[in-house]
Parts: sequence; C-alpha cells; structure tokens
Amino acid sequence: MRGFKDIIGQEHIKEHLQNAISQKKIAHAYIIQGERFSGKEFITKVFAAALQCEKQGTEPCGECRSCKQVQSGNQPDIIYVRHEKPNSIGVEDVRSQVNGDITIMPYSSPYKIYIINEGEMLTDQAQNALLKTLEEPPAYAVLIILTTNLEALLPTILSRCVVLHMKPVRDELVKEYLKKELMIPDYKADICVAFARGNIGRAKQLATSEDFENIRNEALSLVKNIRNMELHEVMAAVRKIGEYHQININEYLDVISIWYRDVLLFKATNDTNHLIFREEIQYIRKAADKSAYEGIENILKALDSAKSRLHANVNFDLVMELLFITIQEN
Repeated sequence: MRGFKDIIGQEHIKEHLQNAISQKKIAHAYIIQGERFSGKEFITKVFAAALQCEKQGTEPCGECRSCKQVQSGNQPDIIYVRHEKPNSIGVEDVRSQVNGDITIMPYSSPYKIYIINEGEMLTDQAQNALLKTLEEPPAYAVLIILTTNLEALLPTILSRCVVLHMKPVRDELVKEYLKKELMIPDYKADICVAFARGNIGRAKQLATSEDFENIRNEALSLVKNIRNMELHEVMAAVRKIGEYHQININEYLDVISIWYRDVLLFKATNDTNHLIFREEIQYIRKAADKSAYEGIENILKALDSAKSRLHANVNFDLVMELLFITIQEN
C-alpha cells in the first residue's frame, strides 16, 4: 500500500499531516488547495488511511483490516461526498451525506472522515449548511475539502479550516518519476516536465497521451515550415487541433512558445545542453540565424497576447491570424 513515502514533493504537507498524526492533534477540518492533477486526492487518501490504520503509525501499514478496506474502496468510515448535478454540490448533498450522517458514531475506526472533492463547486447554501457542522463537530469527525480555487469558498469556511497549499514539484523530481516509474525516454521526459510546470499528475498525463504527442508534432511541423507557408495553409494546420479533444489550444501555443524560447536561448548561448527540443537543433539553428533577438521577443509576446485574447473569447480565427502574421514577419 502506498503511503506518505510515495508522495513526490509536497514535503511541507507531509510534515504537517504526519506531525498531526504523531502528536494526536488532528484538526476537524482541512482544505487542500492545488491545481488539477497536482495530487490532492492521493495525499488525502494516504492521510485518511493513516488516520484509520489500526497500527496508529504515521504511515498506513497496508496490512490491517482498515488499510485493506481503504485499498478496496470499502472503508465505511471514510465517506466521499457525491453530487448528482455535474457542476454543483448543493445544500441537499451536504445535508444528506454530511450533516445527517455525522452524528452517527464511526463503525469501526477512531475517526469518521468526510472528503469533498471539487470543493469549488459547493454552493453558498451548501457551504452555510456545512458551517453548522464545522462550528460544533463531534470529536471523531474530520472534514477534508479539496479545491482548485480558494476564492470559491466563503471566508467563514476558510477561517475554520487548516488550509494546505500544494506547491510545484521540482523539475528534477518529476523527470526522475517519469523515467523510473513510467520508463519515459530522457528527451520526452524533458518536454513533459517543461509543460507540466511542477504538476506531476499533468506530467504523467502528457507522457502517456497519444493526443499530446500528435499535437506536439503538428505544432513543431508548423513552426519549422511557417516561413514558406501561405496563411490559409497555416490556418488549416491550426484547425487540426480540434481533432485532439484532451489537449486545448493553450498546449498547442505552449509548444510553439517553448520552441521559440529554445531559439532565443540557442541564439544567445550557442549551447544545446539546456534546450527542450534539442533533437530539433538543425531547425532551431536555422530559426536563430534568420530571426533577430527583437523578432523572437516579439513572437513570444504575441503568443502570450494570443492566449489572453482567446481566454477573453476573442474570435479564434482572428487571434490566430494575427499571431501567425507576427511569426512570419519576425
């Protein structure tokens, strides 16, 4: 059974939770904040398993009845709050699954643990209902809210919870994980690490995604040939990203951004060691020779502007046309 020892990075959270266990100073409510795929769910599962473990150590033993129940998803005193509406956790969800259940003593464990994933979906009414439980919780109750967005939670909720923030994992640790655990080759691991920005779950997703591999190849093909392409050919190439459902336009633009950062870095240093796309050095060298420093910087600024405009729902074709005109001119 995996435990705190298997969590990559997040030393501050591991230390806090394990100290709480060893000192028997468990808070009644926690909020773990972090972006999607950052590992919030895994940390929560390990913490809950350790709290309920019959050996009462700072790691789940993996051998006792409770740990085996956790592994099979049948621990009766670890309750995952479900919601029927796809984008909302409503007041009835909280009342029926938390407030109406919390007064019942644990079946077989020292704690009764309630886990609310996607806490940003809690309506204000649901949070107010939850507040009543947080104000006077039973001694055995532990509530854990996972969220990507703290601002979606009421100040009255935040003030009654221990808030723990997920931090980006160091690149070298992410790369080591991809190479050792997933057997990802060195060059591909570098690319996934660059895109993941410290999010190990995201790195794993990219490393195993056929869509990402395809869109990377499409984007690289575009930037390597863009100076010889007509605008309608460029736009046709960009529209192909619609075929890749799991990867959005930001990832496509990120590939291009990293490419031009490589071009800028090589132009400045003439060194390939720190390039992400070093296997494309022949094309990077050509691009570095043809573009001035100012031109490359203009392209990078245009890429950032394109992301902002698309986020603001500016017309897709217009944004991309302006972007690729800038790239061709620089």
